[in-house]
Amino acid sequence: MIQLAFYAFSILTLGSALAVLLTRNVLYAAFFLLLTLFGVAGLFVLASADFLAIAQIMIYVGGVLVLVIFGIMLTHKPELTTNTNSQQPNRIASKNRSGIMSGWVIALLVSGALFVALYTLLARANFTILSRPVGWQSTMHTIGKQLMTEYVVPFEIAGILLLAALVGATYLAAPQPKSSHDATR
Repeated sequence: MIQLAFYAFSILTLGSALAVLLTRNVLYAAFFLLLTLFGVAGLFVLASADFLAIAQIMIYVGGVLVLVIFGIMLTHKPELTTNTNSQQPNRIASKNRSGIMSGWVIALLVSGALFVALYTLLARANFTILSRPVGWQSTMHTIGKQLMTEYVVPFEIAGILLLAALVGATYLAAPQPKSSHDATR
């Protein structure tokens, strides 16, 4: 039964992720992203990572994705009537294809190097939670205890970085005051 659920969530995740890539409508892509995030949350539940599953649904589905959908709906502009040919290729993908081998080779090298580095890091890591027997226990107590004891410094540094990013984004988004030189004109 668990294997059947795993395959169902995997198919849901991969199929909807492919649909995000292949659809031309941005709103449909956002809804397919919703299905992808639900599939990943289901995979987290099957891996006994209940905290990650709840965080995935609350943060990404409940917050980020709803914000993206509202952004798409509020900034939607009607299409120009002069451009009735919808068979034009995607300009970004066309520009990436202009250097036939250079763009794909660089992307393949960078992604391969990142994969090897991440795989090496994960293979050498000593996760204490993996040495425990697998069970259907909640991980919230363990994560909370680890964040407040062993990993308190990285947790606080991440909080300070997020605060700095929030202040910087607010500063960049604020309207710029007119200088006195522009006001005299």
